[in-house]
Amino acid sequence: MTRVIRVAAAQLGPIQKADSRAHTLARLIALLEQAAADGAELVVFPELAFTTFFPRWLFETTQELDTYFERAMPGPQTAALFERARDLGVGFYIGYAELTPEGQRFNSALLVGPDGAVIGKYRKIHLPGSVEPRPGARFQQLEKRYFAYGDLGFPTFRAPSLGNGVLGMLICNDRRWPEAWRVLALGGAELVCVGYNSAAYDPNGGATEDAGLRTFHSQLAVQSNAYMNATWAVAVAKAGDEDGSGLIGGSCIVDPNGVIVAQAATLGDEVVIADVDLDACAQGKEKMFNFAQHRRPQWYGPITGQVGATPPDA
Repeated sequence: MTRVIRVAAAQLGPIQKADSRAHTLARLIALLEQAAADGAELVVFPELAFTTFFPRWLFETTQELDTYFERAMPGPQTAALFERARDLGVGFYIGYAELTPEGQRFNSALLVGPDGAVIGKYRKIHLPGSVEPRPGARFQQLEKRYFAYGDLGFPTFRAPSLGNGVLGMLICNDRRWPEAWRVLALGGAELVCVGYNSAAYDPNGGATEDAGLRTFHSQLAVQSNAYMNATWAVAVAKAGDEDGSGLIGGSCIVDPNGVIVAQAATLGDEVVIADVDLDACAQGKEKMFNFAQHRRPQWYGPITGQVGATPPDA
């Protein structure tokens, strides 16, 4: 079996609050069809791909908030994407807002095989932002208000229809935390899919981070963690200006050496393609990052045993 699969990063341009769900779904399907025409076997979409980045808004009641959430996947407003992907024989990763039957809300992602069957689900663990709006702030980030922390851990999934590869998923802020990548790598990850919606400004209201620096940080996190865990990575943005709030682009496909092999050039709807040789992970996994030989977990206790930093006494 060949272990080379053609992967597409399907970047989305901005989705405005007033855009209809049908219009956005049509854009997703158009990107899927473009990727399929280029021979893609797996298409990676962004975080919260069906809607604008709604955590920037304060909703006083759940009535409007609920319109951004999916009670089932696929559901009435998403099924056409699943059906078209199955018809084309293309797998995909997509982020969405999940409302469970028990009433829990998660920032989630699904990995779907070329046959239309769900391979796995992930729920975002590293939620940024705040529960309450920040007084006087021009921009808000209320993920902690609208989502529960993910409860599925960092699972990996075997995908026989995709080179028999081992795939993992992260969402947005997760990519900045090396612990998340390392757990995926300990599960044998050979390809990590990451969708994101990342602000093009300093989210804390300062002037120290602009779009260029934040794009650099986004790609740096993906490149360094791909290298340190000997895995391919596909990181895909929703980009551009959403109702006056900028989102960075920088969607990219990164090889197990940490090298960007393909990247987006715009802040709009765009597809970039790369052929991903999953066997290329073996070099790093068997040598520099041979975990069985070189890891010393007896000294890693503080990583899971504490949250804040505790410097030594003066």
